[in-house]
Amino acid sequence: MTTNASTMTAKTATQNACKLCTPLGACLAFRGIEKCVPFLHGSQGCATYIRRYLISHYKEPIDIASSNFNEETAVFGGSHNLKLGLKNVTQQYKPQVIGIATTCLSETIGDDVPMILKDYKAIMGEADLPTMIFASTPSYTGSHIDGFHTAVRSAVQTFATGGAKKNMLNLFSGMISPADIRYLKEILKEFGMPFMLLPDYSQTLDGGPWGEYHRIPPGGTPTSAIADSGSAAASIEFGSTLEAKKSAAGYLEETFGVPRHSMPLPIGIKATDRFFALLEELTEKPMPEKYEDERRRLVDAYADGHKYVFGRKAILYGEEDLVISMAAFLREIGVVPVLCASGGKSGLMKKRMLELIPDLEELEIQVREGVDFVDIENEAKVLKPDFLIGNSKGFTMSRKNELQLIRIGFPIHDRFGGQRLHHLGYKGTQELFDRIVNTVIEYRQNSSPVGYTYI
Repeated sequence: MTTNASTMTAKTATQNACKLCTPLGACLAFRGIEKCVPFLHGSQGCATYIRRYLISHYKEPIDIASSNFNEETAVFGGSHNLKLGLKNVTQQYKPQVIGIATTCLSETIGDDVPMILKDYKAIMGEADLPTMIFASTPSYTGSHIDGFHTAVRSAVQTFATGGAKKNMLNLFSGMISPADIRYLKEILKEFGMPFMLLPDYSQTLDGGPWGEYHRIPPGGTPTSAIADSGSAAASIEFGSTLEAKKSAAGYLEETFGVPRHSMPLPIGIKATDRFFALLEELTEKPMPEKYEDERRRLVDAYADGHKYVFGRKAILYGEEDLVISMAAFLREIGVVPVLCASGGKSGLMKKRMLELIPDLEELEIQVREGVDFVDIENEAKVLKPDFLIGNSKGFTMSRKNELQLIRIGFPIHDRFGGQRLHHLGYKGTQELFDRIVNTVIEYRQNSSPVGYTYI
């Protein structure tokens, strides 16, 4: 049975959005740049909300500065507050970089942040200031993913320079877990070609204990590496719905002639094969044997677990790019993602899914953009899935409808270790497959009147 938007009850407002605010994504990206302090031009409440959300998932302290809007600045503008805040952050944190993102309030009143920064540099003397990256990120124009990509592109626009081509790769990996970032860095090192991965919060948001508090934690992509990105041999960019005009790799291709290779997140055997084939082509080196072994083990696992998951139905939700890649993986293992939903509104989601799942419409897979969890729950009652796959924001829905929830992506607030979940490559696909199979087995085991101890 199929459903569509016309069958849903009309709503005047979003209820429990299936997305997060735009500047949150920007702050996360800025945290992946070495010696960078994220700074929100807006109210203190925005910074507090974002800090709380990120800390709950990553379990690391996160400082986000704010220009601290009040009633007066909301009327007359926040120029004074922004300049004072930048001065205080520079004096107290001594950063090399300040990543400035706007909020709904500062965008609504029309603060011209580039002009304010120009005036501030003239007053303070640019030579004595940290480099400032500006990203326009009002939440009413997008989601956290849009803010993330805007910040990454702004960082590249700020630092990248041209020059003679170097034997190096750029990798723009998108909003993935610190564990996935570490795995990608391992893969790139094994191919033996220098690289720049941006952003890299694998240490800044998943590091070890400190003997003393660091106002700016160690780690992150060095600005010198970002500068070199303009002379790289090629860029790889993950993101099915990320258009070149909005992407960092697109900017490098247009400005410096660095070839852009865009592809979905490498989840599943087919997508990971494509990623490794591209690395082999760009580095002119064969896939290291250790990854051949990982692939063989994954193929064997597919064969062993196929009987448990084939024909199962799932509802999948989250960021558009993650949903698209996960849906292709689910079809690879025989699961039907009966509903693929996102709060994002790129307008490209179904088109990209058809490229990866040619029988999408034949299987009556529903693809919904711009939805909230009320929409998803209403459709779940009709589609009757076996389980849900997505972030922790779907927990209430899973509990009400007695559906098991397999947690992926961001945010994961109600389980420990969300920052260490693998999703990408043969290793990440193996972990995802094991979790899905065990979820199905656990449900069958718990539903059995006698239970069983062997499978």
